[in-house]
Amino acid sequence: MTETINTASTKEYVSYHVKDRIGYITLTRPEKRNALNFDMVTELKQAFVAAEDDEACKVIVLRAEGKVFCSGADLEFLQRLQEYDYHDNLVDSTHLMQLFRLIYTLKKVVIAQIHGHAIAGGCGLAALCDFSFAVPEARFGYTEVKIGFIPAIVKVFLLRKIGEAKARQLLLTGDLVSAEEAKAIGLINYVVSAGELEEQVNAFAQKLCKENSRQAMEVTKEMIARVQEMSLEDGLQYAAEMNAVARGSEDCQKGIASFLNKESLSW
Repeated sequence: MTETINTASTKEYVSYHVKDRIGYITLTRPEKRNALNFDMVTELKQAFVAAEDDEACKVIVLRAEGKVFCSGADLEFLQRLQEYDYHDNLVDSTHLMQLFRLIYTLKKVVIAQIHGHAIAGGCGLAALCDFSFAVPEARFGYTEVKIGFIPAIVKVFLLRKIGEAKARQLLLTGDLVSAEEAKAIGLINYVVSAGELEEQVNAFAQKLCKENSRQAMEVTKEMIARVQEMSLEDGLQYAAEMNAVARGSEDCQKGIASFLNKESLSW
């Protein structure tokens, strides 16, 4: 297949481009280990919104330049925190919360391509993605408690993803774990060699693009986010209603017709 680039944009800390229906959001601050500051969070929010609205993009890959995937908060930012009052801190904290919520609730599937360490806020980014591939050498963890800080925002999502026991282990110790350990507790999905990382991520993303309905993945993601807040009865009622809606969708009708007629289907 001939590769085509449909959309591209580059800002100070983040770049975005689309190739064969895969939208690549890349952290481009390797000299600072892709550490997060206010402007970088802003650019990430803008990139994810652009990818969600981009018809040329079906699946998103989050990746980074340099040796480290993301080292968490920028050192200069941490120094400025000491001068912030409550209002300033709330504004900045809300800014990061909005990015995390955006990734978690995004309509499109997001795959993390983790080629190096993902620590603190960087580990938060990795945990929020729907799927994650990491090299064996990568380390993961939330080190906030070691500097008197708290991993407050990511905790909301981490409890959902890996459960209370494993979340307590990571958040209260602040210890780093290997990629294999991260996989074992459900923090990431796959561990692959550095030489195969890009190829494996691309193949997985293309598989989702070709084999799965965009609409079905979008609704499934939405339901995963919403149903956990509901009681058993409300969740089941919501599921039944969404099931009924899905049956009348164009994608479902197309898929069932192809299945019944034993025709190959490419989305």
